[in-house]
Amino acid sequence: MSLLRLVDLSTDIALRRGTVHALDQVNLEVRQGETLGIVGESGSGKTMTVLSIMGLLPPGGHVAGGQILFDGRDLREMSPEELRRVRGVEMGMVFQDPLTSLNPTMRIGAQVAEPLRIHQGLGKAEARERAIEILRRVGMPRPDKIVDNYPHQLSGGMRQRVVIAMALIRSPRLLIADEPTTALDVTTQRQILELIDDLREEFKMAVILVTHDLGVIANRADRVAVMYAGRVVETATTAELFRSPRHRYTQALMNALPESAADGRLYSIPGLPPDLSRPLTGCRFAARCGFATDECRTTDVQLTGDGHRFACLHPVTEAVTISGSAPAPRSEVPDKSGTILSVRELVKEYEAGGDGFGRSPGRVSAVADVSFDVRAGETLGIVGESGCGKSTVGRLVAGLEAPSGGQIIIDGTDIATLDRRARHQMHRQVQLMFQDSYAAMNPRMRIDAILSEPLEIQQVGDSAARRTRISGLLDQVGLSRRALERYPHEFSGGQLQRIGLARSLALEPRLIVADEPVSALDVSIQAQVLNLMRDLQRELGLSYVFISHDLSVVDYMADRIGVMYLGKLVEIGPAREVVRAARHPYTQALIDAVPTPDPSRSPSPSTAIRGELPSAINPPSGCRFRTRCPVAQDICATEPPLQGGLHQVACHFPLRAEAAA
Repeated sequence: MSLLRLVDLSTDIALRRGTVHALDQVNLEVRQGETLGIVGESGSGKTMTVLSIMGLLPPGGHVAGGQILFDGRDLREMSPEELRRVRGVEMGMVFQDPLTSLNPTMRIGAQVAEPLRIHQGLGKAEARERAIEILRRVGMPRPDKIVDNYPHQLSGGMRQRVVIAMALIRSPRLLIADEPTTALDVTTQRQILELIDDLREEFKMAVILVTHDLGVIANRADRVAVMYAGRVVETATTAELFRSPRHRYTQALMNALPESAADGRLYSIPGLPPDLSRPLTGCRFAARCGFATDECRTTDVQLTGDGHRFACLHPVTEAVTISGSAPAPRSEVPDKSGTILSVRELVKEYEAGGDGFGRSPGRVSAVADVSFDVRAGETLGIVGESGCGKSTVGRLVAGLEAPSGGQIIIDGTDIATLDRRARHQMHRQVQLMFQDSYAAMNPRMRIDAILSEPLEIQQVGDSAARRTRISGLLDQVGLSRRALERYPHEFSGGQLQRIGLARSLALEPRLIVADEPVSALDVSIQAQVLNLMRDLQRELGLSYVFISHDLSVVDYMADRIGVMYLGKLVEIGPAREVVRAARHPYTQALIDAVPTPDPSRSPSPSTAIRGELPSAINPPSGCRFRTRCPVAQDICATEPPLQGGLHQVACHFPLRAEAAA
């Protein structure tokens, strides 16, 4: 039985430059108790679909046509009071960014209990008790204490649990989760997805899971709808879609996965999605499809079929296989014999926040005795959960922060010992590529000024030489020189990452620290950026410290991988060995938590990491992972040193010990 049906749903967004037809005759259904996954690139219409359902469209947005049938009732024909009750009581929504979804000035308990007080008229004390109970049911540690905290005091995973609790406090019949795990590391992501699965069973509710991660869909959804340019282009059961995709766009999305890499490159869908403010004819994917004919460009193709429906005149006939095995071997890059970066016993501690009376609870151990080398032309990947210290290592290497101890040696010089002027000059050798390029750019500066800024600061060349340099940079990253006259907000996420990469190349560095450079990008744009980074590495002889929580991406990019946990390096070795023959239990747990685009491979509950990270103010003695480790014993309270040859592990009970012999 269908709980929710969308019938020819069309949504428009009125802008000053015209009207964007964000959705065009979308037909979907969600059955009671099932999970429907909606996938597609950024701008495909998946988020606009759920915002239309919830009545949360941006300014200028309105449902232009069709029906939104909830339990047989058309939401478009309801009075405002009826709508408020359905959307506030029978539906719940979990947003992508929990921090922006929460009021920073309200305590957690008040926010979770707010729907009860508005829709049910509960008193403050009773609503607080109900809030504590729902927080306990979503796995929040110490919920009776958390209710008195503010959002900024919680980790990303804990904030996401709060948002889920808010959505569930009224026991809704439909839960909509819009990219609920995009910014989370793989272990927290797994916890949140398992939580949603468990709550679906407990509350007997339906779930709409919106994501660009095909691995998440494969492991969690019962059925899948693939969207492109405001339309549903294919829908089927999850098993059928992954076994035999029919639409060429669905095939292209699967080919762009790191697990499908061939000939040393990721597949990237050519071109860009169409402009939805202009009239469109024919198949909307035709301009990017290698199988399109003139008929595709003129025929308005509709969904056909029974259980497995698709809108394609030249559908895929062969089965698609996503191996999940090793990516194609990396092409050789220039000489890797010379070490350009040596990190020795690196330490970084921060003063913890005080109590308002001049007393500090201690010092945060962000990085503790970390050592590694990076050779010329090499990529070292650093992975780990949020809070493990990997981004702190990146900032220290890039010179944005000073270490508390240890050495950072670049070309034989310990930059920690340099004065400010000398350290300033050393920045020409090491540059940082940020996770959020837009946030790292001045929105009031044009791209020409943004790219010229590092050259001006370092007093490189005259104005003419700088103009020539920045024009060449745009050529290198594949952007038109017309981009120089535009502002950051005028670019897509993938274009902004290209601009961020261009800026990091401006001073011709030898080493780039890339901190989560593709974590916010959909799979096709991610493929473009990663291919570009590898091409430039080969062309320019660059070295990368590539920081990410996505092991499939790191496996594709890195020559070697270092795994961090709570400030410690627990394993480091050749990428293929670390991923396929992990020796530390934490590394294996990270690998097992990665969602795979194969519905037949369900995550094993026995390998899940439980609980939150221990406090970095008072970390466990010895192996810091021992409080969450399934094989820990008393000896683990003593410090295990990194040991081994090319593949090193800090563990008293390493996995595959025979491989180390």
